[in-house]
Amino acid sequence: MPNRQKKIIFSVAGVLSFGCVLIVAAAMGSQFWVQGTMLCTTGAQLVNATGQELDKFVGRVNYGLFHGQTVKQCGLGGRPFRFSFFPNLVDVIPASLHVTVIFFCGVLILFSSVATGFFVYNAFGSPYETLHGALGLYLWNFVCCLCSCLVMILFASEVKLHRLSDHIANFNEGTFMYKTHTEQFDHSFWLIFLTFLVHSLNILLIRVAGIQFPFQEAKESNVNTGASDLMY
Repeated sequence: MPNRQKKIIFSVAGVLSFGCVLIVAAAMGSQFWVQGTMLCTTGAQLVNATGQELDKFVGRVNYGLFHGQTVKQCGLGGRPFRFSFFPNLVDVIPASLHVTVIFFCGVLILFSSVATGFFVYNAFGSPYETLHGALGLYLWNFVCCLCSCLVMILFASEVKLHRLSDHIANFNEGTFMYKTHTEQFDHSFWLIFLTFLVHSLNILLIRVAGIQFPFQEAKESNVNTGASDLMY
C-alpha cells in the first residue's frame, strides 16, 4: 500500500483512538450508567397497592461510577436524594469491585492515549522495530479491547450479582424497605462498548494498511526458516 494511504489510515485510527479517550473520560464523570425504578415494598404492602395505585410507590434511580441520584416514592410524594459513592456508600457496596472498575477505566484511558500516540508516530514518523513499530499497534489496541470488556463485565456483575441498586435504594433507610423494580444499563455504559468496537475497528484498519498480524508473521518466518534449513 502506498505511504500516503497508510498515513491516511493511521491518521483516521489515531483520531478514533483519541475519541475513545474523550468518550471514556466523559463516561466516567457521568451518572448515567444505570437507570431504573425502585418499589417501596413497605408502603405498598401496608395499603395492598395494586395496578395504578402501585405507581405512587415507585421511585427512580440513576447512578454512575462516582455519584447518582434517587427519587424515592412511598405514597407521600417524591423524596429526591443525591449521593456519592465515596465516601457515602463505601460501607454498603462491594468497594473493591467498584474501585477495580474505576481502575480499568483509567487504564483504558491511558492505553487509548498510548495507541493515539503510536498511530500518529506511524503516520508521520519513522517507526522502528518491536513494540515501538507498527506491530505494537496491535498490542495497544488489543489491551484497550480487553480493558473495555473487563469494565463492562465487572460493572455488570456489581450491578446484577451484588444488587448494587438495592444497596443504594436502602441506604440510610430505617423504616421503609425498597426493592429494585426495573433496571437497565444507560448510555454511558454503552459508550464503553462503543470504545470496544472502535478499537476493534482500529485493529482492522491496521490490517488494511498492510501490516500482518503478529502471530501470522511469526508463523510465516518459522516456515521460511525451516525451508532454508532443509536447503543447507
